[in-house]
Amino acid sequence: MTTPRRPASGTDASAHPRLQRKVVRVLILGQILGGIGMGATLSLGALLAAQLSGSNAWSGMAATMSTLGAALVAVPLARLAQASGRRRSLATGAGIAGVGAILAITSVALDTFPLLLLALMLLGAGSATNLQARFAATDLAGATTRARDLSIVVWSTTIGAVLGPNLFGPGEVVGAQLGLPPLTGAFAFSLAAQIGAALVYTIGLRPDPLLTALSVREARPTSTRQHGGLAIVRSNPLARYAVAVIALSHATMVALMSMAPVHLSEHGASLTIVGLTISLHVAGMYALSPLFGALADRLGRMPVILAGQALLLAALVLFWLAGENATAMTVGLILLGLGWSASVVAGSALITEAVGVHDRSALQGFSDLSMNAAGALGGALAGPVLLLVGYSGLGVAAMVLVAVVVAWSLLRHTHHAG
Repeated sequence: MTTPRRPASGTDASAHPRLQRKVVRVLILGQILGGIGMGATLSLGALLAAQLSGSNAWSGMAATMSTLGAALVAVPLARLAQASGRRRSLATGAGIAGVGAILAITSVALDTFPLLLLALMLLGAGSATNLQARFAATDLAGATTRARDLSIVVWSTTIGAVLGPNLFGPGEVVGAQLGLPPLTGAFAFSLAAQIGAALVYTIGLRPDPLLTALSVREARPTSTRQHGGLAIVRSNPLARYAVAVIALSHATMVALMSMAPVHLSEHGASLTIVGLTISLHVAGMYALSPLFGALADRLGRMPVILAGQALLLAALVLFWLAGENATAMTVGLILLGLGWSASVVAGSALITEAVGVHDRSALQGFSDLSMNAAGALGGALAGPVLLLVGYSGLGVAAMVLVAVVVAWSLLRHTHHAG
C-alpha cells in the first residue's frame, strides 16, 4: 500500500494560518481543563471502588470502567465530529464526563457500588475527548507543522493532569464546606473543569476546523472508497501492528497505574503522597511527548517504539524489586509513563502513515477503541492478580505484553530487512 507523505488537498495551514493558530490555542486550554477534570479523580476511583465494594479485588474496576467508557464513546465521538464538527464532538465528550462526576458523588452519598461503576464509565468520556483533541490539531495544519501542533496539544495535557491529582487535599476541604461525602471533593473540581472545557470548545472552535477542512476537501472529486477500521486492520499488516503496539502498551500502563494507589495506601502512604506519585507518573506520560515525536521523525518509528518498550520493561523490573519502597515505586511509575508516551506517540504516527487520508479517521477511531478496550481489560485483571501475587508479581505478569510487542517489532524488522 502506498503511504501518503503530504497533506490532503485543501487542508494545508497556509490557507487558514490565523484560524489554525486559534484552534491550537483553544485546544490547549481545553486540554488543560480536561486534564484537571481527569487527573483530579484518577486515583480516587480505585480507592472508592475498594471502599464501596468492601474488597480490594474490585479496585481495578475503576480503571476498567473508565477505559471501557472511553472505548465505548471513541467511535461515536469520531462519527459525531465527521458529521457535525470537532466543536460539538469535544463539547459532548466533556459534558458526558461532567455527568459522571455528579454520579460519582451521588454513588458515595448513597453507598451504591454499581452507580459508582456507571459514574466511572461516564468519566471515561473525558479521556476519549482528550485523545481525540489531538487529531483536531491536525485538521488545518500544514505538512511542516502538523506533528508540532499535535505534540503541543498532547503536551498541554500535562499541566492539568499533573495538577489534578494534587487536588485531593484541597478537594476534601472544599467537599467538607459543601457537605459532600469523604473522598468526593475532588469530583467537584472535576465537574467544574469539564464544564469549563465544554464551554471552551463550544465558544472557541468557531468556525469549526474539521468542517472547514472538509468543505474544501469535498469540493474536490475523489473516487477513493472509504473502509471501516476493522477491515483496514484485517487487511493492512502495518495498521495491525501499530494498533497492537498502542493497545498493549496502554494495557501495561493501566494495569500497573490503576493498582498503584491501592498498593501505596496499604503501605501507609497518605493521599498527598499518592497524589504526588500519580502526578509524576502522568508527567512522564505527557511532558516529553514532543521529544519522542521529534525522535520518531528523526530516527524512525520502530526505534522509538522499542525504546518505549525498554522503558516499560525497566519500570516493571523496578516494581518487581521495589517491594514496599515508595521511592522506587515513584521512579517506576515515571518510567512507566515515559515508556507509554514513546510507544503511543510513535505508534500513532504509524497509524497515520499506514493508510491514505480517506481511511485515517476510521483507523484512528478503531485504534482509540482498541486502546481503551485493552486498558479496560488490563485494569480488570490487575485487581485479582494483585491479590494473588502482589504488586511485584503484577509487574512480572505485565512483562508478557512487553515481550509480545518486542517480538513483533523484531519480526517486522527481520522481514523487511530480508
